[in-house]
Amino acid sequence: MRIISRRALREFWRTHADSEQPLKAWYANVKRADWKTPSDVKAAYRNASFVENNRVIFNIKGNAYRLVAAIDYQYGIVYIRFVGTHQIYNKINTATI
Repeated sequence: MRIISRRALREFWRTHADSEQPLKAWYANVKRADWKTPSDVKAAYRNASFVENNRVIFNIKGNAYRLVAAIDYQYGIVYIRFVGTHQIYNKINTATI
């Protein structure tokens, strides 16, 4: 999968250093993936949650953080829409972010 953009991950782990390795691992796994359907995502990430507008919520670092991505399965692109703590995550609309 092509991931847009890694910059969001780097900016987040600059302020939350304990998220760096889990985010790098997520990035490496997703980059190697070839997801064609939500079922493919679910097979790789059993705890992933799906919401409107092809958004997928991933638990990062044992559910310490959340990552919301929009996935375009046809073109193989994962757009990182949000990376943050649960406190901030609870204030966003995952379907529109």
